Amino acid sequence: MSGTRESRDLLSRCTTPRELRRLEREQLEELAAEIRGFLIDNVSRTGGHLGPNLGVVELTIGLHRVFRSPQDTIIFDTGHQAYVHKLLTGRQDFSSLRCQGGLSGYPSRAESEHDVVESSHASASIAWVDGISREKHRQGDRTWTVGVIGDGALTGGLAWEALNNISTSKKRRIMIVVNDNGRSYAPTIGGLAAHLDALRTSARYEKALAWGKQHLLSHGTPGRAAYDALHGLKSGIKDALMPQVMFEDLGLKYIGPVNGHDIAAVETALRRGRSLDGPVLVHMITEKGRGYTPAEEDIADRFHAVGPIHPETGLPVATERFGWTGVFADEICAQAAKRNDIVGITAAMMSPVGLGPMHEAYPGRVIDVGIAEAEAITSAAGMAFRGAHPVVALYATFLNRGFDQLLMDVALHRAGVTVVLDRAGVTGTDGASHNGVWDIAMCSLIPTLRLAAPRDEETLRCRLREALDVDDAPTVIRYRKGSLPEPMPALRTERGVDILVDEAAPDSSARVLIVGTGACAPDAIEAARRLAGDGVSVTVADPQWLIPISPDLASLAREYDCVVTVEDGIVQGGFGWSLRDAVADAGVPVRCLGVPQGFPEHGDRGEMIARFGFDADGIERAVREQLECISAR
Repeated sequence: MSGTRESRDLLSRCTTPRELRRLEREQLEELAAEIRGFLIDNVSRTGGHLGPNLGVVELTIGLHRVFRSPQDTIIFDTGHQAYVHKLLTGRQDFSSLRCQGGLSGYPSRAESEHDVVESSHASASIAWVDGISREKHRQGDRTWTVGVIGDGALTGGLAWEALNNISTSKKRRIMIVVNDNGRSYAPTIGGLAAHLDALRTSARYEKALAWGKQHLLSHGTPGRAAYDALHGLKSGIKDALMPQVMFEDLGLKYIGPVNGHDIAAVETALRRGRSLDGPVLVHMITEKGRGYTPAEEDIADRFHAVGPIHPETGLPVATERFGWTGVFADEICAQAAKRNDIVGITAAMMSPVGLGPMHEAYPGRVIDVGIAEAEAITSAAGMAFRGAHPVVALYATFLNRGFDQLLMDVALHRAGVTVVLDRAGVTGTDGASHNGVWDIAMCSLIPTLRLAAPRDEETLRCRLREALDVDDAPTVIRYRKGSLPEPMPALRTERGVDILVDEAAPDSSARVLIVGTGACAPDAIEAARRLAGDGVSVTVADPQWLIPISPDLASLAREYDCVVTVEDGIVQGGFGWSLRDAVADAGVPVRCLGVPQGFPEHGDRGEMIARFGFDADGIERAVREQLECISAR
């Protein structure tokens, strides 16, 4: 970690790519060291994606020296490796990284003309390259369009659909840079990983060829026969050890593998690719976490994304309480021990979604399909057809990518598949495309689907067990990012609905029902206690299952003078709207609280839900406004 707090004279001078290109070649290694020191120093304070950015320092320097951004368009797939790009394009204040008002953790058009794609969903960059380069070509624009994609993101089907389309145009100036570190959140899996691994070992080709030459000469093979034998040997070794023919058959000229930490080699490869004047793929070998010993030695990818850490050791500044993911991991293992039909499926996120312990205990029963959520869900339908009960564990924001499959492959075929959504609701610091706020509204459109939002550890375990018992329809369990709240036991369960607070005030003229779902239950309880202390008759209910709206919950709601629903998801089309529609015939006013339609920007989760009006203060305020409306009638 040397250089963490050293002077950064070169970095401070490189606020534009033009300044970077003015540096002498011998200064670039010093600049790379300064950048790594800056990243370790700053990200250890704020949290963020550390490992991916340490791995692309030389690669990003080379990109900005060879290409002329923003005229040449540079697109970073996923975008979590764009911190170095930010530094070299004038954004060197990382003090509020991923905080409200500070720099985004991903590319952001609002920050810079050098940023193009803001979505942090993987595997889309090559399709963006395809579209941008097509229009450039049509307009007669001869600038380059460059996509930087990791080997993990290259497992996604969208990337290969785009590669297929790019192959049809030989005149467009396209460069695909594969940042190959053998990992995404975890080691890259599948046939592509094996293919790239063969390319990484291409140094064996030269060794084998040298041995072949020596062998032929030592046996005295003469003239033309020696030439033919050597040519055959060379072709055979190349086919066996350098299968880049796959990319070349797609119409992409292949350059590599290249040492992605050798700036001279990086620049040479990029300039050579630029000289080819057509679709080209440059294969860079990099090391995730390069230059930071704790990250280099990490085998669990703990440094892919970190909270605040001690820079000297890499250990967290504050140890988080046992979290939602940990409870799921424990319960799915317990159920798998009892039931051989339970199979886990992950989309390149074994550990982050909690399937790691099950994989260790039952390695043949957890499948990693790579960054391919659609494949995960449809293959789950196939497994269910043959008698398994698959559990597909995803981040909630990535369910968007498998909606069609959940609708047409799982629900239409009445497949018993459980989808577990981690990081549901407002996640905060990772920004617009990582907030998992669309799943409730999306799932409400799917016939036969049931969705639950547990409020604490015990209800998570109960809902998961109930979901695993459903064998003729999809079930979805969603929970928030972070640590667990304190237990919230029900006073009683009434008609399938948990009653968490039930305060009757003798002098109150109106009765209020607050329906607090999942992660919103603690704030709903706090708001109810305040209201009850002020003489309001208030009940807090947890419906256990949000989708579909149970007749029992609708019946209960009809008994109150007003209802306030609270959900950690977008209001439009969400749970609250469905309950409102269900009781419309009774004339009961229903106020729906949640995330407004839009793309929530990055910031602290607590600040965001306060701004959206569904923290305890917002719930209390909404109830009082409802009571005022009732009084005014």
